[in-house]
Amino acid sequence: MVSKLMQVIMALVLILIFSVFIGVSQAQMRVGFYSETCPDAESTVRQTVQDAALSNPNIPAVLLRLHFHDCFVQGCDGSILIDNGPDAEKHAFGHQGVGGYEVIEMAKAKLESQCPGVVSCADIVALAARDALALANGPAYQVPTGRRDGLVSSTSLAADMPDVSDSIQKLKSKFFDKSLSEKDLVLLSGAHSIGTTACFFMTDRLYNFLPGGGSDPSISSKFLPELKAKCPQNGDVNVRLPIDHGSGETFDINILENIRSGFAVLQSDASLTQDKATKNVVDSYFGPLNPLFGPSFNDDFVESIVKMGQIGVLTDSQGEIRRACGAFN
Repeated sequence: MVSKLMQVIMALVLILIFSVFIGVSQAQMRVGFYSETCPDAESTVRQTVQDAALSNPNIPAVLLRLHFHDCFVQGCDGSILIDNGPDAEKHAFGHQGVGGYEVIEMAKAKLESQCPGVVSCADIVALAARDALALANGPAYQVPTGRRDGLVSSTSLAADMPDVSDSIQKLKSKFFDKSLSEKDLVLLSGAHSIGTTACFFMTDRLYNFLPGGGSDPSISSKFLPELKAKCPQNGDVNVRLPIDHGSGETFDINILENIRSGFAVLQSDASLTQDKATKNVVDSYFGPLNPLFGPSFNDDFVESIVKMGQIGVLTDSQGEIRRACGAFN
């Protein structure tokens, strides 16, 4: 009898310890993390993003992409910002075309003058993505903060970034490795609602799609001539075109409608209809109960991007708070 009682007591103690541990982990990141230590942190980042967008309308898409690329390599630790030579992560093939670094540095410089050594570059990236999305008419949301900056940056660590030419199975595998679901894959691909891509990423899809060569058969016959006109064979691969046909500057569900109807610009987006699970997610936003009673694309996107923003974060005494985002302390 005493033995059984001791087992019950030990079980309760373990549950209590586990609960405390979980509570501490969750407390390390929270909305309003800088409310006392740097109360103007979020408004400073927001104003910096707004100012940058006035001179470059593509900034919202650029900052949203920067957040994604940062989080997919070693977690959301600002490692993509380091610029300490040719082997720095930012120079990896999978990060080609990523930008917005100067906006993050500008915000960091302002914050260092207000509250030195307090706000991490990793948090600035996450906040800037949130503020950028709002400028593109996207949903407003709160960002849990409290990330710290990573201490490692290497091109080799970015070798497994999701790629526009990846099969749907490879994309799913890469997202699963980050504890992201098929639903997260669809919704985070929805970030392609804003921004542009280069003809460089379209060449194989238009003229050498495997197997067999030719054009990707999933491209609508109504859309293919337009794509070929913008990206002619042997033409300038640096020419850019909107990723979301007909709605490239506004964040909205049009990107999913394009994917459903064969008007996806990127091969990776088109592949979302080639898997039952991801296709069901796409279709769920166009059911008979939408938009009044069905799932909300905006709400679900927010849930996914907040989830992504917590991949592999460093907190508490881990990592560091950089003085400048492009260099380790």
